Amino acid sequence: MARAKYQVLIIPYYIENDTVKYGIFHRSDMDAWQFIAGGGEDEDVSELVSAKREAYEEAGIDMSSKYSALDTISSIPTSCFSKARKVWGEECLVIPEYSFAVNLDRTKLELSHEHIEYEWVGYEIANKRLQYDSNKTALWELDNKIKLGLIK
Repeated sequence: MARAKYQVLIIPYYIENDTVKYGIFHRSDMDAWQFIAGGGEDEDVSELVSAKREAYEEAGIDMSSKYSALDTISSIPTSCFSKARKVWGEECLVIPEYSFAVNLDRTKLELSHEHIEYEWVGYEIANKRLQYDSNKTALWELDNKIKLGLIK
């Protein structure tokens, strides 16, 4: 499969007794906490399909789970990807990252080799631990949409 010119970010969350918990993931290749992130594939028919595939591959999240598209779109420098210039050309300097949330009814996840652990935490802890600003912005949007009743 060929790598598409976009990235997806997926925030797993659950709500229990009016308390929201977010799933954060500790990467295996660096000391960083983040949400599920991955690249689109040319074969994916949409960004949502990419998000569902990545969440399944990295955390065993069922593709029929309830996903919500977020408005947060970030720009990721292609220098973050080892073969980007070869695949996409020298002139491709940034790609978009589309954000999604997935509401889960279970808290046990099946990690791939990309992560060494995950935790379910509240907003403040997630915001403090997350490495990347794009993750923090998407978290802020999701948390506020849940509080406003725009996403359940």
